[in-house]
Amino acid sequence: MKLRDKVSFTRSIFILAAFAVGLACHFYLTAPRAIDMTEIKVLSGVRENGERIFYAAGCGSCHLGTDRSEKLMLSGGRAFETQFGTFYAPNVSMSKEFGIGEWSLENFYHAIKLGQSPLGKHYYPAFPYPAYSRMLDSDIVDLWSFWQTLPVSNEPSKDHKLFLPFNMRSNIGIWKRLFLRQEFVGDAKNSSTYLVEALAHCAECHTPRNSFGALNSKKWMRGAANPSGKGKIPSIHPRDLKWTSGEIAEYLRSGLTPEYDVAGGNMALVVENLSKLSNEDLEAIALYIKNVK
Repeated sequence: MKLRDKVSFTRSIFILAAFAVGLACHFYLTAPRAIDMTEIKVLSGVRENGERIFYAAGCGSCHLGTDRSEKLMLSGGRAFETQFGTFYAPNVSMSKEFGIGEWSLENFYHAIKLGQSPLGKHYYPAFPYPAYSRMLDSDIVDLWSFWQTLPVSNEPSKDHKLFLPFNMRSNIGIWKRLFLRQEFVGDAKNSSTYLVEALAHCAECHTPRNSFGALNSKKWMRGAANPSGKGKIPSIHPRDLKWTSGEIAEYLRSGLTPEYDVAGGNMALVVENLSKLSNEDLEAIALYIKNVK
């Protein structure tokens, strides 16, 4: 074999080896995870608390169908325009054909905790599992207990319309390893932190994101560009929002601002859910917002 042929052969082997290593790394980094459910399956779901978690987490804000009068019909279909393309909220009703009626507690838990489908596919973080992943196991079990009482919708889900390379779902596994964190930004010992960061996920809208779509915790609650590219979501950081904690709680309860304006747009849906919570919960949310650093 001539020297030139040997060099060409060696180079080919090196390229193939590098490709194989890269492919193996990709499969490793994007592989689905599994959680031992032994201790979780023995928990008894408390439906009443599950209803509270449902409204605190704003599940209906995204997944309600086009008929807003059917408050618990989670047929989905709502479009979310972003720089990555358009996401559509799926049908998550208890329909066995079009929703999640065939799911088990384990399937539901993995979706909430890991952002992962029953088939091990990664969900896009337009579904705010980066926040929900901090939820207590007992709250997830309670939520599932309530969820199973919800009505059935036979409306098929719409496929997302995303740009390359964002339509390659497996890459979300790498995104998770880079940006999915269990740590709280606020004081983890304070129950209001759990309520705001794990359930109500206020930061998902009110905190700016980096170019990969991950939250910038250094600008926590300082407002963000609207994902649709139209307008800006306001800052609710205490340096910018001068309302008292009582005024914040009242806004979340009634939708009325101190200036007697009314919540509109997406925030109206948020208020519709949060208004179902107790005064104690709303005051806790307000206290958290007033103490953001």
